[in-house]
Amino acid sequence: MLSRRQMLAGAIASLGTSAIAEAPMRSYRPVARIDPRNALEGIVARAGLTGQVSVALGDPATGAVLESYSPATAMPPASVTKAITALYALETLGADHRFTTRVLAQGDVIDGVLNGNLILAGGGDPDLTTDQLAQLAQSLQAAGLREVTGDFLIWDAALPRLDQIDPTQLPTAGYNPTISGLNLNYNRVHFEWRREAGSYITALDARSDTHRPPVTVARMQIVDRDLPVFTYTRDGDVDAWTVARSALNEAGSRWLPVRSPALYAAEVFATFARSNGIVLGTSRIIASLPATTELARIDSKLMPGLLTDMMRYSTNITAEALGLTASARIGSPPPDLATSAAGMARWAAARAPGISPAFVDHSGLGDGSRISAADMVGFLQAPDVMARLRPLMRNINLVDSNQNPISAGQARVQAKTGTLNFVSALAGYVRSAGGRDLSFAIFAADLDTRARTRNQSDEIPAGARPWATRARRLQQDILQQWALRAY
Repeated sequence: MLSRRQMLAGAIASLGTSAIAEAPMRSYRPVARIDPRNALEGIVARAGLTGQVSVALGDPATGAVLESYSPATAMPPASVTKAITALYALETLGADHRFTTRVLAQGDVIDGVLNGNLILAGGGDPDLTTDQLAQLAQSLQAAGLREVTGDFLIWDAALPRLDQIDPTQLPTAGYNPTISGLNLNYNRVHFEWRREAGSYITALDARSDTHRPPVTVARMQIVDRDLPVFTYTRDGDVDAWTVARSALNEAGSRWLPVRSPALYAAEVFATFARSNGIVLGTSRIIASLPATTELARIDSKLMPGLLTDMMRYSTNITAEALGLTASARIGSPPPDLATSAAGMARWAAARAPGISPAFVDHSGLGDGSRISAADMVGFLQAPDVMARLRPLMRNINLVDSNQNPISAGQARVQAKTGTLNFVSALAGYVRSAGGRDLSFAIFAADLDTRARTRNQSDEIPAGARPWATRARRLQQDILQQWALRAY
């Protein structure tokens, strides 16, 4: 069984740094200060990265930029975008905001019989799981509902529906989900296979901590070929997948995206309702909510919990749901993704006057977003930003070239990573060995190579991994210089 934490971990973007916990800790004294420009130029040159690099180090106490390398070059921030989305959502929606998924009755319930329609109404919750749908169904039974005479309806219009966050990515990417007002399991289905007696047995289900209900909104066919590993087509309301037999080992699994998340959630909910003695008819989606009575509800975590998970696991669906909901709060009806992202860019420019970012989404998945290292630092050290964002960020260990952790006085890094193929970003806060808090951004991108490899069938094209390794080493070399310098 896979837990919510494991599902989150399955969606996580590659981290900007890594460490081996069991390795011996090395201690360094602060190094003597050298000319910052020469230091950064030397580090970038030694990294041997193709493409462009943009770096800035700032002082939140004064707002000054202390060191930089091509600081005005606008770069794709990848998942570093989520740091801006987090504050956008927090300050627009408030710390008490929750997403709510409800079961509604359109009609009267008399002696346990609903004389009318039952409605599963999504509130845009990006974190809804199979276990929570099971709880909703149990709540109906506990309330005494036994029968529904009308139809089973679904409302998913709390958010605009997006077939994919970034339509240029491969359709197999689970980190590029459909966005809907009714989401489930990060809008991914669990595909599992095992070989028995020379043939394969496959299953598609909505796996969770304690349940694994089968689903029919997706199907899988094994075919004899080498490449591509997966193909995807739409067959009515069904996601029709094929997988290359040559790519399957004895047993394994992976998550695949679901392109009809409302129907996916409805099928799983109907399964649990049936197990509680309530048989529902075929589901259908409605565009607007009629007058109803609430029978049961599930609330999401409060905003701080959602943001912590989003920043830690880099969940793209959470970023988009939060960003779209925040934009809808500012202007109604809920805008499309491009309009919402542009609104967040305007908000960021007002929050940190002088910066001029451009966003195409709230997660950083689309490589059309742009922000310079100088502007990212300007945002990070705007008034009250560090106090709100820093606790949400991940601790980044300083490590040497052998991945041994480095200890240096009060040195500490808390940041958001961002990774796309041939794009690597890291931004956040570094505390120097002497205890001074600084803000930083380190962006690198080889957009020519990224564009050239975009249409390849591999999710990770040739050369992407070694490029990313060099980019992460560049981040480490720059961070260590800052952390260990006598600031």
